Amino acid sequence: MERYVCVHCHFYQPPRENPWLEAIELQDSAYPYHDWNERITAECYAPNATSRILDPDERIVAILNNYSRISFNFGPTLLSWLEAFAPDTYRAVLEADRLSAERFGGHGSALAQAYNHMILPLATKRDKVTQALWGIRDFQHRFGRDPQGMWLPECAVDTETLEVLADLGIQFTVLAPRQAARVRPIGSSEWQDANGGGVDPSRAYRAKLPNGKSIALFFYDGPIAQSVAFEGLLASGHRFAERLLGGLSEERSWPQLLHIATDGETYGHHHKYGEMALSFALHHIESAQAAKLTNYAQFLAEHPPQWEAEIVANSSWSCAHGVERWRADCGCNTGGRGDWSQEWRGPLRQALDWLRDEIAAPYEKDARALLRDPWAARDEYITVVLDRSDESLDRFFAEHGARELRPRERVRALELLELQRHAMLMYTSCGWFFDELSGIETVQVIEYAGRAVQLAQKLFRDPNLEKQFVERLAVAKSNLAEHGDGARIYERYVKPAAVDLEKVAAHYAISSLFERYGERTSIYCYDVAPEDYHSFEFGKARLAVGRAQITSRITRDSGTFSFGVLHFGDHNLSAAVRPFHGEKAYGAMLAEARDAFLGADLPQALRILDKHFSGVAYSLRSLFRDEQRKIIGLILDNTLQEAEASLRQLYEHHAPLLRFLSDLGQPLPEVLRGTGEFVLNSQLKRAFAEERLDLERIRTLLKVAQREQARLDGAGLGFELQQNLERMAERLREAPEDAESAARLDAAVGLARELPFEVNLWRVQNLYYEVLRGAQHAEAEHRDRLLALAEKLALRGA
Repeated sequence: MERYVCVHCHFYQPPRENPWLEAIELQDSAYPYHDWNERITAECYAPNATSRILDPDERIVAILNNYSRISFNFGPTLLSWLEAFAPDTYRAVLEADRLSAERFGGHGSALAQAYNHMILPLATKRDKVTQALWGIRDFQHRFGRDPQGMWLPECAVDTETLEVLADLGIQFTVLAPRQAARVRPIGSSEWQDANGGGVDPSRAYRAKLPNGKSIALFFYDGPIAQSVAFEGLLASGHRFAERLLGGLSEERSWPQLLHIATDGETYGHHHKYGEMALSFALHHIESAQAAKLTNYAQFLAEHPPQWEAEIVANSSWSCAHGVERWRADCGCNTGGRGDWSQEWRGPLRQALDWLRDEIAAPYEKDARALLRDPWAARDEYITVVLDRSDESLDRFFAEHGARELRPRERVRALELLELQRHAMLMYTSCGWFFDELSGIETVQVIEYAGRAVQLAQKLFRDPNLEKQFVERLAVAKSNLAEHGDGARIYERYVKPAAVDLEKVAAHYAISSLFERYGERTSIYCYDVAPEDYHSFEFGKARLAVGRAQITSRITRDSGTFSFGVLHFGDHNLSAAVRPFHGEKAYGAMLAEARDAFLGADLPQALRILDKHFSGVAYSLRSLFRDEQRKIIGLILDNTLQEAEASLRQLYEHHAPLLRFLSDLGQPLPEVLRGTGEFVLNSQLKRAFAEERLDLERIRTLLKVAQREQARLDGAGLGFELQQNLERMAERLREAPEDAESAARLDAAVGLARELPFEVNLWRVQNLYYEVLRGAQHAEAEHRDRLLALAEKLALRGA
């Protein structure tokens, strides 16, 4: 009897974008990467696109795209980030779906996903429809075909959700075994109890729905999935393959499917080299012809359901209590402190439900004056989210506008639709999954709510909306005394993150003192068009006065602002911004501020700015996080250089004493140890960044660090050298015949292998793999050099 194996991977990250900037700001916890999306891409998403098969000597013999041989889904918000910031990986994912269709009888392996990971059984029918429809439209936009299956966030399901999927043409979904209530052969009147995971996972099932339609269900093998995720099964690719095959049974007389579903991040992020265990297992199963690899769509087409199933309503794969994890203190948590409570989950959901319902009626009323059908327009707004060009907007309003809208009416319509988008984003499941109200995932969903509140107050002029919402948040209590409750978290984290056009103008004005902007520039999701700009310097002090038009690319809201910025030196800076009041007022402000500044009367210049700009005063604290870090780095550069020079002088003066103490085995005084570590790490970091590595100097510094038992910043230093190596490999790929480039890369890789910390050579190996494939006809001497370097990179060259 035919035997099939399918591994499904659910790839997803919580949206991390600032709701006002539509971009992820710097996350220090992801060091040395910019943010967690970037780090997990390096550890998981990218490696699965180029996974290794090793020979017995642990040399790379093949580099494979895992996505092409598994079943998978990517969260749409994650795919959007990959498209912008990891385009090679993004293209590999799309290509994998095409390749899988060739491999699996015309059926691509990618599944759609409900858009922003909302727990659908807890959603309104209207939100269920929009979430599923947005997931489908996003899938069509990226993969160029209709999805056959859809992944439900957390596998959370109820009958209404299945009806929505079936109505939208989805053929199947994947559930956990404990989500099956009872099963029976189609045509039989006798049900078999399947509660508690008693369902046979080896076949497809059909679920008949109250709306007269049906949908196929696959219940994955729970014990094997559990072993992959939590029991270390990925430590051995061979053992993984054997465990998969062990789930097949000779006693079954039907075409049987062994399939598992896990978080995709298991393969590489949660379990290092897990992607290699996956590729080895699939390669082993396929090459041994122990079973056929397949995906759900192919198996369903070739083996339609012979059994039917009924689900456990309001159930999920990650909460033993159904869907209570996302609305109650059910006991499910991530293993944090035992004295913590998750009672905050209920009040948080109740506050968001209140906000959603409070804005629904005014949205519908106001939108009806601008859009033919407000809710149908919301369903189709995903086309604008995916393409915010003028042409896309013209098409959208031609189809959904109640009439030809004036520019300000378009802005209002877009603000109404953005209000609804954030009212859905605030239900992203991660906000409830973890243990503490002040966690970054929960703060993120409160920020989405904050953006919805900001838009609603602007649109509906309800002065009490925010106050009423925050009062409801106050019922949600933090486990940490310093955070208090949801109201304090809102005031501490959400309100400071909020952005409007004036704040963008302030950011532009301040940052313009430190970097040169062109005639037009972009600051996150805003376009800036300077209309006038003057800067003056006097000693260390600087003054900038100007005006600029700020336009949101999201809502097309626009305004012109004048500004003045006075920098006294170091971090002492004061900026003021106001809407542009005309040439006369602007010219007077410019002349007065300039004359006072050039007359060296800085206090008077500041008083003039105060006179012309009433309201908020801005400072370096007002900058968005990435630019703030960059500018503070520039300000600190001279200070740090002076400090480093002093510390280096101190260190070099006492170096003989340090060596003497080290030779005696005596502990080093902490102040001298810290000084030495700072100096050595700084020198090594600069040395690793040099285009031409000074290998002798680097080795000398490393010997000193070893002798003095200095703590090296392995993550930061390794990342610095990794980036340099990748640049070298890219140059060699562009000119594979360049012997000097090959020699420099060879020497640098040799150095990386000697270091007392890890240097990630994954991308260097990928690039060099291409070099080798293109060097088949190189001259013998040069090819020998390339093969020698291949050995250092653990690549089998022939």
